[in-house]
Amino acid sequence: MVVIRMARGGSKKRPFYNLVATDSRNRRDGRFIERVGFYNPVANANEERLRIALDRVGYWTTNGAQLSPAVARLVKDYSAKVATAA
Repeated sequence: MVVIRMARGGSKKRPFYNLVATDSRNRRDGRFIERVGFYNPVANANEERLRIALDRVGYWTTNGAQLSPAVARLVKDYSAKVATAA
């Protein structure tokens, strides 16, 4: 089963997460199919905190991919932000 989840990167005490589509049997930071965005929880005010390719997330979910709870929350917040900006 394909799942869209966060893969951790960055150094100690400075997390950075890639949002990836991957097989659910792969390790958290292991092999993935496609990178669909990123999340930087420690971004400064002038840095980009979150970017998601909503069209690719939609593609994967229509083909049966499941969103992890954390990614589902981020997608919901990001899509609301994009809708208000347009």
